[in-house]
Amino acid sequence: MKILIAATPLTGHVNPMLAIGRAAAARGDDVIVLTDPAFQAKVEAAGLRFAPYADNESAGFLETTLPAGPERFRREFQRRFIDPMPVQAAALRALIAADAPDVIVAGSMFLGVLPLLLDSAPRPPIVTANISFLFLDRPDHAPIGLGLPPARDQTELARYAALKAGMDAGFTNPVRAYADAQLARLGVPPLPASLPHSIVVLPDLFLQPTVPGFEYDYGALPPGVRFIGLLQPPAPPAPLPDWWPELEQANALGKPVVLVTQGTLANADFGDLVEPTLAALADRDDLLVLATTGGRPIEALRGPIPANTRAARFLPFRELLPRVSVLVTNGGYGSVSQALANGVPIVSAGLTEDKAEVNARIGWSGVGLNLATNTPSPDALRTAVTRVLDEPTFRQRAGVLQEAFAARDAMAGILGAIDDLGRSGPVRRDGMSAAVPLAQSA
Repeated sequence: MKILIAATPLTGHVNPMLAIGRAAAARGDDVIVLTDPAFQAKVEAAGLRFAPYADNESAGFLETTLPAGPERFRREFQRRFIDPMPVQAAALRALIAADAPDVIVAGSMFLGVLPLLLDSAPRPPIVTANISFLFLDRPDHAPIGLGLPPARDQTELARYAALKAGMDAGFTNPVRAYADAQLARLGVPPLPASLPHSIVVLPDLFLQPTVPGFEYDYGALPPGVRFIGLLQPPAPPAPLPDWWPELEQANALGKPVVLVTQGTLANADFGDLVEPTLAALADRDDLLVLATTGGRPIEALRGPIPANTRAARFLPFRELLPRVSVLVTNGGYGSVSQALANGVPIVSAGLTEDKAEVNARIGWSGVGLNLATNTPSPDALRTAVTRVLDEPTFRQRAGVLQEAFAARDAMAGILGAIDDLGRSGPVRRDGMSAAVPLAQSA
């Protein structure tokens, strides 16, 4: 198979796509990865061919002049994901013409695939691998992004309808119009639904890297949606930290281990979560507290590191999480999924990007506590961590999801889907096999 992988240039988006690429290459497939040159070394270190497009730092854009709310969220979304769409689509078309891939595998926020999906010209089959919660339109009409659990009664349904009207006016409709304007300039039809919903339903296959127990009930799912379990990112090449034997000793003694992280994107200010967590647990000699800075220098942590805390720029989650008692996180989807696949209960606090939705699912599913804020106090964190450690229901519920994850082989499912679609040949917009060879359709 010849596989073209398209990845939004953010660490949490690139890593899962590289995992797919490495697995495909290991069985003999020819894999090329399209992303920003900032990730060239990482792609090549994975043993994969690299193809560049210039993101111009769109993916990492943060709006600093507007307060938190729909307008800021809209501006960040447009700049990060919609503005790069023309250059991404052009790069995809050039690679299709040059390499004639059998299938394209794209991250869900690599919106350069949308013009291909909406165009009537034959194209390779397109598989979208999601890197976040399932963002279909909700049956209870709750607006996406606010972190609302499923409505329980008519009162909540009415409240959600009012909130959705405001979100539609401030975010959903303007974003759809903005995307449609980009698509029109590219000469293709508009979106068939809201942008998030369209991202799910347009591809030939949409892979959701979780289990049904961590998602709301949407009723009958679109035919292309597949729950695949944990899409394990590649293990980092960094060696184990020199304090690793202390972790092993804590495990041997039955000493609880608390891990805190703000991920690799929303970690500009450790005063949001990491620092208050360290302060909250500083006097807990019965705990070992671990902190990762997501690649930033450890010195960026302000104040002295408590005696019960060990820190590192990166930590090998694959080896670490089976040894962890509680994860404290701002709600990065990858970290949360890895924790649940290891049966680790969670304390979450974060509202930026997709985190309000991820953290709402943590509370709704019973695997942990959602503090529903960007800046929890040390007191709130101390109480939440203590409760999750002391009350067995959180670990029990996380254990149920651990069993569900263990029952699904994500990579086998992905590779099988790639094989099935790749053998089908080029497709048209209506999803039918094209009548012309791929080389003629480029």
